[in-house]
Amino acid sequence: MAKQLDYHTIREIFTRFQAVDPEPKGELEHVNAYTLVVAVALSAQATDVGVNKATRELFKIADTPEKMLALGEEGVIEHIKTIGLYRNKAKNVIKLSQILVDQYGGEVPNSRAALESLPGVGRKTANVVLNMWWGHPSQAVDTHIFRVGNRTGICPGKDVVAVERAIEDHIPVDFQHHAHHWLILHGRYTCVARKPKCGVCVIRDLCPFEDKTV
Repeated sequence: MAKQLDYHTIREIFTRFQAVDPEPKGELEHVNAYTLVVAVALSAQATDVGVNKATRELFKIADTPEKMLALGEEGVIEHIKTIGLYRNKAKNVIKLSQILVDQYGGEVPNSRAALESLPGVGRKTANVVLNMWWGHPSQAVDTHIFRVGNRTGICPGKDVVAVERAIEDHIPVDFQHHAHHWLILHGRYTCVARKPKCGVCVIRDLCPFEDKTV
């Protein structure tokens, strides 16, 4: 775990991220808040590419909790069976859809506590939805962010909650909204797990990682 970087270095890092990609976007396809919740819940232990392939047709026929309930658990399974843990995920999609209809009038709530109470929705999913749909500066820490945060010293922490707190505490406010997208994309495409692509990294000179690749 690298030592926490100072404020000025972090500001320069995010200034560079912003220059390369001013409006970073999440890669999960969705058409509304409900399909975003479902897509993020399905993405646990699965790739965004795999989830998008499965949900592209699903969301054409079931883009509201009411339509998903009409499709039923077996109908959901038919669409998402290429995704890992699909049976349990289909069960959760139906359960959370029923709760949204019964308790929230079919609308997705915009509070973290309410979102986390939904089956299959954890803190990370709630933070993604709050950030991407309602523009909250919430930080969804996944394996990419955890790795990048600790490797670079941008937001080190012993667990995902500690990394989330480090983002909130140390990344300048004007970069908070897009912070987790920049970090995810950096970890997904440049600062990869086994052989980070340090040779093409825009923050190479600012990064304290000792085992940089050529």
